[in-house]
Amino acid sequence: MIALKENYPLTPDEYLELEETSPVKHEYINGEIYAMAGITDSHNTIALNLATLIRNQLRGTNCRVYFADIKARLESKNRFYYPDLLVTCNPKDKETPTYKRFPKLIIEVLSDSTEVCDRGAKFSDYQTLDSLEEYVLVNNKTQQVEIYRRGDRPWWQYQNHTPTSPNLTLESIQLDLTLSEVYEDITLETIIEPPSSEDIEQQ
Repeated sequence: MIALKENYPLTPDEYLELEETSPVKHEYINGEIYAMAGITDSHNTIALNLATLIRNQLRGTNCRVYFADIKARLESKNRFYYPDLLVTCNPKDKETPTYKRFPKLIIEVLSDSTEVCDRGAKFSDYQTLDSLEEYVLVNNKTQQVEIYRRGDRPWWQYQNHTPTSPNLTLESIQLDLTLSEVYEDITLETIIEPPSSEDIEQQ
């Protein structure tokens, strides 16, 4: 994200008004706005795969999945973020068409420009949402899905899924998935593992 120079902090209402007509999406942090970087085709395909799988799971329920262009509002931190995906089941979120305040699931597809923030400051901010049950990070270079699940406060349980453990569950929406479904139609770069100490000794 790139900070935009402003002579004064924007109020949330001013930000929302600006965002309605802006050709570039911005996230809002305590009065300042930050232009968002573009995404790659693999990033977009992964997010679309997940949106489709989640949408099929939620059919016939009061829950909705939102993809890319709907903001998460963190009122206690005075922030608006654009998660790659969010799911909300709270009827109050029907009152705000451009942002949601009560997500139960947030998913971010990692990129070089966002990974540090997604793992650090943004996750810390998302934890202030009492409604949030799961936070999911999806790698777009290798098959890896990390799930942070709210346990007994203030603890979050952590699960790491790779090809050696390809089956995962999004418990917040009772959805069983496989890595092959998440990464369908994605060609990932080959990850070369460093040699083990045993391999080095045998050479």
